[in-house]
Amino acid sequence: MPQLRRASQSHCGEAGLLVIVRQPPHLRAMIARDPSFLAGQLLIAMPGMGDLRFDRSVIFLCAHSAEGAMGLIVNKPAPDLNFADLLAQLKIPASVELADTRVHFGGPVEHGRGFVLHSAEYTVQESSLAVSSDFAMTATVDILQDLARGAGPARSLLALGYAGWGPGQLEGEIQANGWLTAPADAELVFGLRDSEKWGAALRSISIDPRLLSAEGGRA
Repeated sequence: MPQLRRASQSHCGEAGLLVIVRQPPHLRAMIARDPSFLAGQLLIAMPGMGDLRFDRSVIFLCAHSAEGAMGLIVNKPAPDLNFADLLAQLKIPASVELADTRVHFGGPVEHGRGFVLHSAEYTVQESSLAVSSDFAMTATVDILQDLARGAGPARSLLALGYAGWGPGQLEGEIQANGWLTAPADAELVFGLRDSEKWGAALRSISIDPRLLSAEGGRA
């Protein structure tokens, strides 16, 4: 997909924990045995993880292997760019209403590059990555052209940039309780308001977000 012009993105974050929540030991063991286990899962940022760019982020992991991991933040909208603006930049004419196609800050890596996370019934031959039975990802202009003429996937989310980890890096952050993991649910990713996704992801693994404090921790 061609590079896109983006205005600067600001972030604000908080730190600290009221309740310590740890990954179950069996999950850590599964990751150690099979590093591709987390592909198609959600990462949920813990308060106090130390990187303000990912404050309260929910990330869909598109790929995870011994070589590293790649995912898209699905709950941080791009406030200064909508899908119509993007199509205009790329000179793609739109023949349908595109209000439901949201543009997100997908992560700090290559933030001028576009990625579309979408429902799995749509595919571009030799271009789409089939992640699971519910999700696929396409990063070529074909999907934007199809969306613009009403022939794209049933559900989609466009992200500018992505989150990336080198070999063993994500596993280390999970071990350090920077992230929790949860099964990816299509309604959560595509259907909920962005402001609701972090709490909903925590509740999906039986964690009450009210028990996690954003205030600085005290000894």
